[in-house]
Amino acid sequence: MRCFTDTSFLCALFREQDNTKRADTFMEKFKGQIIVSSQVLWEFRQSARFQVFRHLNDKTKGFSKKEAELMMQALSENVQSGTFHLATVEWQDVHSIAESLSAYTMKGGHRPMDIIHLATAKHLGVKHFLTFDGNQKKLALAEGVKVPV
Repeated sequence: MRCFTDTSFLCALFREQDNTKRADTFMEKFKGQIIVSSQVLWEFRQSARFQVFRHLNDKTKGFSKKEAELMMQALSENVQSGTFHLATVEWQDVHSIAESLSAYTMKGGHRPMDIIHLATAKHLGVKHFLTFDGNQKKLALAEGVKVPV
């Protein structure tokens, strides 16, 4: 099985949160290929950096720079080791698919990055999508893409 992962799944793997146990269990049992795009990797790193900013301004929010660096390093090592496969993407095609998917937004309230991630999965012909984002899951299912977690 080939799966495309979004940022919420990666965040659950690399930082303890509500869905971490589900993500870990999935990874322990999974046999196949987990695909990421450069966009997903960038969003993950940007999210970690933003949490550092939040933490610097209010110690009760976000997390430390050290934790962010460890998360980004762990993700990078997992890409280098082949745990996650970095796909080559034709962004013009992804944007065309995303334009079609955006029709769901007026009823479903979908965010741009969520649409881009699903459009990337569809562009790559991937039929399984890893996300813990409930609204993104609804979008994937509406498009006939399975969400195994």
